[in-house]
Amino acid sequence: MTGDYKALKLIASSNPHIRNNEDTRSIMLDVIIALCPALAWSVFRFGFRALIAALVSVGSALCWEWAYRKVLNKPQMLGDLSAAVTGLLLSMVCPVTLPYWMLVIGNFFAIVVVKQLYGGLGKNFMNPALAGRAALVACYASQMTSWIAPGEKAPLSMINADVVTAATPMAMMGEDFAGLTVKYGVRDMFVGLIGGSAGEISAMMLLIGGLYLIWRKVISWHIPVAYIGTVALLALITTPAGSSPLTYMAYSVFGGGLMLGAFFMATDYVTSPVTKKGQLIFGVGCGLLTVFIRKFGSFPEGVCYSILLMNCTVWIIDQHVKPIRFGVDPEKEKAKKAEEKAKKKEAAAK
Repeated sequence: MTGDYKALKLIASSNPHIRNNEDTRSIMLDVIIALCPALAWSVFRFGFRALIAALVSVGSALCWEWAYRKVLNKPQMLGDLSAAVTGLLLSMVCPVTLPYWMLVIGNFFAIVVVKQLYGGLGKNFMNPALAGRAALVACYASQMTSWIAPGEKAPLSMINADVVTAATPMAMMGEDFAGLTVKYGVRDMFVGLIGGSAGEISAMMLLIGGLYLIWRKVISWHIPVAYIGTVALLALITTPAGSSPLTYMAYSVFGGGLMLGAFFMATDYVTSPVTKKGQLIFGVGCGLLTVFIRKFGSFPEGVCYSILLMNCTVWIIDQHVKPIRFGVDPEKEKAKKAEEKAKKKEAAAK
C-alpha cells in the first residue's frame, strides 16, 4: 500500500445511513393529491357543497390542532399537513348533506381526543378520521345515515332545503341484491354514478389515487391487496343463491368505502403494522371484519369499524411478527426466550 494511511479521512455517522428528501409534509401532500380525483368527482356529482364541506372540515381540523397546542404551549405542527389530511378524510366519509357544525364537532373528537390527547402525531392508537366518523354516528345517527339521491345537487345551505334522499347501494345489497343490480350496473358502481359519501361513490377515482400513492412509494401494496382480496374472496364464497358470484364480488369491492379504507385509512403509518407480514395479517383481518359486519351487523357498511378494531390489535401483531435481527441465530434466540420464560415462571412460583 502506497501513501500514508494516517492521511486518510474517514467519516463516521450515526444510523440510518439511507437519506431521502421525504418528510411528513411531503407524504401528507401526496395523500391530499391522491384524494383530489375522488373529491373532484364528488363535486361534479353532488355540487359545490361537497367542496365547501371539505374546506370547512379541513379548516376546523387545523383550528382545533392550533388551539390545543396553543393552550398547552406546545410547538405548532400545522405545517406537516397531518391535521389537514384528517379533516379532508373525515369530510369524505360523511354524507354531503351533513351540517357543517357537525363536521366541526367530528374534527374536535378526531384531532383533540384521538390524536392530541395521546401525544400528537405518531402516538394515536387509532385512525383519527375514522374515530371522528364513529363519534358522529353515535351522536347524530339520523344525519349520518341520510344520503342524497344520485344526480341530486346538494344546496350550499340546508336551511329549509328539500333534498331527495335514497338508500346507498350497500344498504340495498344487504336487503335486495337483485333489485340493486337492476338499479345500478357494475359500471355505475365503478365509475361513481351512485349515492353515498364523497369518498365512496367512485371506486375508479379512489383506485387512481391509491395507485398514485403506491407509485410514489407512500404506501406499499400489502394492506390494500390483502384487504380487498379478502373481501373479494369472501364475497365469492358467500354469494346469495341465484346470483352470479363474480357480479356479487364486483359489487362488494366497488361499493361502500372499501377502496377509500384500503388505500387511505388502513395504510396509516401510525395505526398499521410496521412489517410486511404484519401488514398482510392486518389487511386480512380488516377484510374479514368488513364482510362479517356487512353480513351480520345492523349497519350496511363495515369498513370504518373493521379498521378501528384492527387498529387496536396492531401492538400485538407487531409484537409477534418481528423480523430476524441481523447476525442472530433464530434457534438460539428462541431457546433464550424459552429459558427466560421458564425463569420468570420459577420466580413467580416462589
